[in-house]
Amino acid sequence: MPVELLSQATGYGLIIGLSVAFCIIIIGAVKIQKRYLSEDSDHSEMFMVANRSVGKGLTASAVFSSWMWINESVFSAAYTYKWGVALPIWWASGLSFQIALMAILGIVAKLRVPYAHTSLEFMRRRYGSYAHGVFILLNLVNSIFGCGSMILAGSQLVTGMTGMHVVAACILLPAGVVLYTAVGGLKATFLTDFLHTTIALILLLYFAIAVLTSEHIGGVSGLYEKVRATDDYIEGNYAGSLLSFKSKSAVLFGLVLKFGNLALVINDTAFWQKSFASEVNATVPAYDLVSIVILAVPWCTGTIIGLSARAIEHTPVWVGYPSTLTLTEVNSGLVMPYVLKSLLGTGATTGLLVLIFMAITSTVSSSMIAVSSIISLDFYRTYFNPHASDRKTLQVSHIGVLCHGVFMAGFAIMLEYAGATNNWSTYFRPIVSCPAIVPMMLTILWSRQTRLAAILSPILDLVSGLATWLSLSWYWSGAININTTQDQVPGLYGAIVSFFSPALYSVVISLTISPARFDWREFLRMELIEEKSPISSQAPSIRASRTAISKGEGFSVVNGDNEKQAPYQVTVPASHVPARLRKYATVFFVCNVSVTIILWPMPLYRDWIFTKSFFSGWVAMAIVREFIALGAVVVYPVYDGRHAIAKAVRGILAERRKGA
Repeated sequence: MPVELLSQATGYGLIIGLSVAFCIIIIGAVKIQKRYLSEDSDHSEMFMVANRSVGKGLTASAVFSSWMWINESVFSAAYTYKWGVALPIWWASGLSFQIALMAILGIVAKLRVPYAHTSLEFMRRRYGSYAHGVFILLNLVNSIFGCGSMILAGSQLVTGMTGMHVVAACILLPAGVVLYTAVGGLKATFLTDFLHTTIALILLLYFAIAVLTSEHIGGVSGLYEKVRATDDYIEGNYAGSLLSFKSKSAVLFGLVLKFGNLALVINDTAFWQKSFASEVNATVPAYDLVSIVILAVPWCTGTIIGLSARAIEHTPVWVGYPSTLTLTEVNSGLVMPYVLKSLLGTGATTGLLVLIFMAITSTVSSSMIAVSSIISLDFYRTYFNPHASDRKTLQVSHIGVLCHGVFMAGFAIMLEYAGATNNWSTYFRPIVSCPAIVPMMLTILWSRQTRLAAILSPILDLVSGLATWLSLSWYWSGAININTTQDQVPGLYGAIVSFFSPALYSVVISLTISPARFDWREFLRMELIEEKSPISSQAPSIRASRTAISKGEGFSVVNGDNEKQAPYQVTVPASHVPARLRKYATVFFVCNVSVTIILWPMPLYRDWIFTKSFFSGWVAMAIVREFIALGAVVVYPVYDGRHAIAKAVRGILAERRKGA
């Protein structure tokens, strides 16, 4: 019988209260930005790409927050409970290299497509409307299933913890996000991402340390001994041990996760927008920094919380004693709530509810900006009103935020009544999202990909992936339903086909049917969204030196009226800066893949069980890494933005003195 961990009143009060609080904070922050920092979210460039001026620290914090889904904390603990100590590392390695790859794509995009707002804009510029339509559909599918599964997973967690009706949770969780995102735009999501990250990391560190030092766990040594003493036998693990890195299920899950997460990054306009919004010199350092520190969340939280559940589940301290967790409860993510309630009490469990709210709203917020940008730019301004003013484009963006929020709440409810879980979504998402990855990457990396290849390869790949997934599900289970389609092996083979076959389709079609070579200078025809207004009139019209680009150099924008250097410039620095950063990002990516996927986990995959001394060092390093993450994405952004903070404080104090 399910245990009520928190009251319904606590659930409703926290979700509604935090939504209101964040709306107030963002409204205040937007006013301060506009008044003291000349950053006006009433203009599209600021609303969608934050005037392309965000520094390293805030970019890193925002990317980290967008990528720190509740999966990385709550569900990594649940799956560690299922499969043992190997799972957190395979999960962590499935988060890192995608962000490192995005650093390469981000800096290339900054050089070749400097004035894009969404990734779909340069798809249309290169291939035309048909390809544009295909990738709009694939991007929306990716965003909808990613965002929808996140809302559903969070709602099911809230329901399991408080007894709140799942439909109410699906509606209330995104409701507050709609309000503050519509008011503040992308820069608002950067600020709320920073708050989310700060609160979430502090809570995660507290949970890990408090659980580990609990008298019922007894520190790292006590945790090791208690886990070794359990009679739990894990099928597919060496000797059935939770403390062996040789775990077949953990490896299969980690592989599927890598493909799915790659799609969630490359096909998510939100990650491209954060890249477009950052300064040129900030993109690569910020993304690479996040690829390093994101490892800490599943590694630390999953290891300590997941194994602690196994350690105390059969003891009287367990909140549900003598009952143990069912598979449904584990797949719903209830491992962490049960551990916190058992060892730390109601206060910590309430803190977990706050963490869940932070993780969901951060992800949903960036998704809303991304989808609203697609609606306003890729739909409205492209096909319905090409001459729409900045003000009109912004109005459509606001409507897009509202519509996306309402739709996602309804979509999450639909998934709930269809019987879908976070586990099912994990195996389904890669199959429908991976087809767009390779063609999109080749769009800014390979001049030989043709229009026909860009249109056909993702369609052929989607059909191939779905056919593989469904046929293998039927072959091994004898039926196709919500249960058989979340088996590991069919999901993995479907993901592999969905990811790799576009490369084959695209290269073959491009080189055999009407081969051509794209002129990168065509991307410079894309322009900022401008309107004659006191702020936008300060910005120059977009006339970049095509000669400079053709030579591989950087370029600066000049005033279109008198050909003089504009007083306010949007610039890409000289060629050596992006070229150097691109080389650095490429080397870092290779090192990242080598370490996180090969050199680190592979040697541990053998017939061996962690010793106490090795386990102690393992846990200690996980905790240290999480403290490093706190410094990198919480402390450093404050330091990096110290001048802007000081400027805003001086403005507020000066205004108060005048008022006095």
